[in-house]
Order: sequence, then C-alpha cells, then structure tokens
Amino acid sequence: MPRAESTAMDNSCQALCRTLVSRNGLQPENVDISQSVLYTSIMGLLLVTDKERELQLGNGQVGLRNVGNTCFLNAILQCLSHTRSLRDYCLMKAFIQDKHSNQEPVLMNEFSKVLAGLWECDGGETTVNPGKLYRVFKESVPYFSGYSQQDAQEFLRFLLDRLHTEINRRPSKRPAVIQMKESTYTRFRISEEAFAMWQRHLDRDDSKIVDLFSGQLRSSLHCSVCSHYSNTFDVFCDLSLPIPKKSDYGRTVTLKDCLDLFSQEEKLDKENSPMCERCSRRTESTKRLTIQRFPRILVIHLNRFTMSRYSISKSTVSVSFPLTGLDLGPFGPVDCGPVLYDLYAVCNHSGTVNMGHYTAACREEEGWCYYNDSCVDAISEEKLQSNQAYVLFYELKICNITRK
Repeated sequence: MPRAESTAMDNSCQALCRTLVSRNGLQPENVDISQSVLYTSIMGLLLVTDKERELQLGNGQVGLRNVGNTCFLNAILQCLSHTRSLRDYCLMKAFIQDKHSNQEPVLMNEFSKVLAGLWECDGGETTVNPGKLYRVFKESVPYFSGYSQQDAQEFLRFLLDRLHTEINRRPSKRPAVIQMKESTYTRFRISEEAFAMWQRHLDRDDSKIVDLFSGQLRSSLHCSVCSHYSNTFDVFCDLSLPIPKKSDYGRTVTLKDCLDLFSQEEKLDKENSPMCERCSRRTESTKRLTIQRFPRILVIHLNRFTMSRYSISKSTVSVSFPLTGLDLGPFGPVDCGPVLYDLYAVCNHSGTVNMGHYTAACREEEGWCYYNDSCVDAISEEKLQSNQAYVLFYELKICNITRK
C-alpha cells in the first residue's frame, strides 16, 4: 500500500476510534488510540469491509516442498494454514498495525508469504517452497540448524513463540512486575485470582498468537495436615497429554482417557511437595490440574515419545478422538457447563523414533485432505483415526464461560 494511502487510512481509523470513544462517555485524552485493541479491531474491520482488499482465496490444497528433512515443518505449516483466523490475519497483514516494535517482523513476513502461496486464488502453484521461511526461522532459533529430523510439536512451540515476539502489542522493555504484599491467608475467589494473573500476563505478552492459542491452567495443591488449598496459574499454548497403556483399559483408548490421566489427582510425599502456605513446612499433599481459561484454538499433543535413561521410545497406542463436540467442560472450573471444540487439523507421525515421517490431515469445505509434503489427496474421516495421530488442532465452538 502506498504510504500516502496508508497514512490516510491511519488517520481515518483514529478519527473513527475517537468518535466511538466520545460516544461511550470516555475522555479521549485518557485513551491511547494508537496502541489500543480498539484501534486494531477497527483497522481489521475496515480491511475486511474494503471490497478492494477483500481476500480472494483458492482452495488451499497446495503441497509444500521438502527442502531437506523438513516434513515436520511442512505438516505443522499445513495445520496452521488451516487455522483460518490466523491465516486471514496474516494475509491481510494486520500485524503491521498490531505490533509495538518498529523492527521489521522478518519471520512473520516469510510465514505470511508461505500462506499466501498456499491460498492463491488462481491455482497457479501446485507446490510452495518454504525454504526461505525455514532459513529465517533457523537464524532466530539456532537449535534447529542442520538437516536432522526435528520434532513437529517442538517446532510448533518455537514458531508460535517467535511469531508472538515479533508482533507483540506490548513493548519489549517491560516494566518490572510488582509483587503485591497481601496479608497471610488472604483468600480470593479463584476466578478473581485467575483473572488477575491473566491480566498480568497480558500486560507483558499480548498478540494475535495469544488471542488464539493461549489458555490458562490451574494447579491446585491440598495439604493433608491443615486442609489448606493453594492455587497457581500458568499460561499454556498446548496441552501435552500422557497416553495410557492399552493393557490398562482392555479397550480402545480415547482422548478422554488421556485427559483424565492428565487431570487426575497426584499424591506428593513430603520430599516432593512444596511448602504449605499455612503450615510453613513440607507436608504430604495432593495436586490436581484443571483448565481455568479455554483457548480459542486448542492444540493437543499426544505425548507418544518417552525418554528413559538410555533411550527414547514411542507409543503406538491408537487414541480415538472426536471430530466434533469434544467437551472440555468436565476438565474446567466447577459448573462451567459444556465447552465444545471441533477438530480441523491433525499432524501425524509414522515410523520409529530414528526413522519417522510427518504428514497432516486438514478439514476443507468439501471434506478432508491429506498433506504429504508436495502431495495432496482426499482422505476419508475414518482414516483419520490411527496410531499415528500426534498433534490435534481443535477450534472452540461453544463456551458458556464469560471471556474477559
């Protein structure tokens, strides 16, 4: 976009924001329009409603070239490409207005170029080369240098983290976190404490990546001596679930079984238990994890690889997972009601620890497609269920909890 046109749109957005602010009884001088989420939302709205800039998309059924043991990268990119909110955000380049830093978002630009190639409306490309994106990523994360096979879930975590860093709405020089001194045993409602911790996180880390992928876990510790409950809250971008042994169930293992195992109460002895806030000493206690805040995009990692002292082994247990209506309500706050997710992408791992291959399956308008590097084929829903499923991507459909 020419700079004069960009400046004109920028000024019109600010004027519209100030109008909305004044109509709602706020003082314009108290609102930082240029940095506000309101401003970003209006920018996105104008871009969507501008017919000249309306996204013209192809069917997205385009393969990715393997540039040297990069099947892990290709599979994750296909899954992210079908995360439609993220795709549209990148293709409209909304991150240019979003980000706080003046530095060029090099990785985000290359990521957006790959998505643009995958969703070209003229259907000219049958394969997109992600080589430059991978080179830029390796410069940012040297751990991935070389041509050895990498873990897809680990790559996903690093990629989202680096993209978030480039488009963070908050300044890179962050203010020191002030610890609020509170009287001993002060008790808050769990929801209030969780919300305060979430806001503290957003004061430092706030981006489209956080909007879509971030949730909040609650860890509850119960002292067996004084019955005191203490809570800690942590942000997550994926849930890494243990896979039970099939012999433990005598039937097909389900995703709910993995969630039950993840959230089951764990007994801690004195040596492994943290200090009780009330007893001021280590006591036997129990610990349990629940989901306090549900992300819009839920990434579930089926932890198939376990490390022992001398080796790494892979679980080949088949885990049955729902394509629609995955209900995480039972794993959330008490009486939160149904929290339903629909599956839209799967990253698969076939083979062994040392000789493996990654592919992806993504939901399209007319069905599901199977992405094997540069090859794209239709796949039936029945074939999605296998012992190769490794990372599942779900989109939130119904949630009765108010999102603040």
